[in-house]
Amino acid sequence: MTATVETGTRPLPPLGPNRRLKVPKQAERTLANGLTVIAVRRNAVPLVELRLWMPAGRTHLARGAMLAQTILAGTPTLSATQIAAELQKVGGALSAGLDPDRLMLSGASLGTGLDRMLEILADVLTGATYPGDWVETERDRLVDRIQVAQSQPAHLARTALLKRIYGRHPYAVQTPEPDQVRAVRPPALRRLHAERVHPAGAVLVLVGDVQPERAVDAAEKALAGWNGAGRAEELPPAPPLEPGPLLLVDRPGSVQSSLRIALPAVPRTHPDHAALQLANLLFGGYFSSRWVENIREDKGYTYGPHSLVEHSVAGSVLIAAAEVATEVTAPALLETTYELGRLAALPPKPEELEQARQYALGTLQLGMSTQTGLASLTSAYAGNGLRLDFLAEHASRLARATVDDVAEAAARYLAPAKAVTVVLGDAERIADSLATLGPVRTEAA
Repeated sequence: MTATVETGTRPLPPLGPNRRLKVPKQAERTLANGLTVIAVRRNAVPLVELRLWMPAGRTHLARGAMLAQTILAGTPTLSATQIAAELQKVGGALSAGLDPDRLMLSGASLGTGLDRMLEILADVLTGATYPGDWVETERDRLVDRIQVAQSQPAHLARTALLKRIYGRHPYAVQTPEPDQVRAVRPPALRRLHAERVHPAGAVLVLVGDVQPERAVDAAEKALAGWNGAGRAEELPPAPPLEPGPLLLVDRPGSVQSSLRIALPAVPRTHPDHAALQLANLLFGGYFSSRWVENIREDKGYTYGPHSLVEHSVAGSVLIAAAEVATEVTAPALLETTYELGRLAALPPKPEELEQARQYALGTLQLGMSTQTGLASLTSAYAGNGLRLDFLAEHASRLARATVDDVAEAAARYLAPAKAVTVVLGDAERIADSLATLGPVRTEAA
């Protein structure tokens, strides 16, 4: 006789209580030259993460991009190859990047190599030479990357959205044209370095297996001689969003459409920030969101729709993005508008909110659990005048946010009438169906 064993789905155990977010030991000092140094102890592995944030508002795009490409190309004492070799001796590396707000130097080394990494950083900051052969090589590489990007739908859609959102604001154009890059020469980079690579207003973050006070002392010793009478350009506030006709960017022959929607948002310090973060998660900010459930899981219109709040020095904006097949462009946009309207008009269910809250709090804990994540968080917050203590305050606000708080934030910021919408796709195939949803303005890609 054979026994029959009944099987069934085992219930998931209940979630444990939220752990209190603990801010690690840290030290901060503003040096005589104006550089702020923040050191944070996180001794998971014997490494130190470095982030140097320098204001870069209103920097000429092409020259700024080339400066970031070539700032590590050599100094009077070290060539680019020697810089890399010296960093490798201490298990380290440095890289540079530029966005509309900042020039960032990032890197890491063994904890025992911090002093040497800081010495090399100081040499670069005070004496980058921008050698002609290196500038020429990197100029060609950057032009190639820009040209490749300009052939990609995601880049074209974001470029159109930024212009639509920001108008004449410096944020409106964030990628230089190839011809502008080709015109950059070493003397222009040296002048830009003298103007913008200076310590006043800059923030250096060190996170890792270090004693914070000792790390700050090391930074002061290495960087006290970094001076300069550079100038910082203040960015004007970002303009408010101006809803209007849907902007259709024509890309003939495209087999898919890129949907981009911008909605108003608030900075991290605003009282509505935590509730808006939760409202965004409910809409499209993570895989269990309503938007993903609708146009991915239920309708199969797209693979990975996503929304997030982008914080910049001059303002914040919520961006929703999805790539959909051409034939379902209008239906996908209709469902997107429906989900925004539903969230703005009807409060979320308590269990739905709780799931989003757990995700937000867990993500925050995970972001602080590694040296790399903690360094990036510390630097991003410090560049906006905030410190790690704010993370504990924000976690508390997330934990306290009620259904009514989130419903009010959704109604205030996520209503479809407040949206700026851009669609990149084949206008001949999608313009008429989009016009059934509202006014459409078409322009070439």
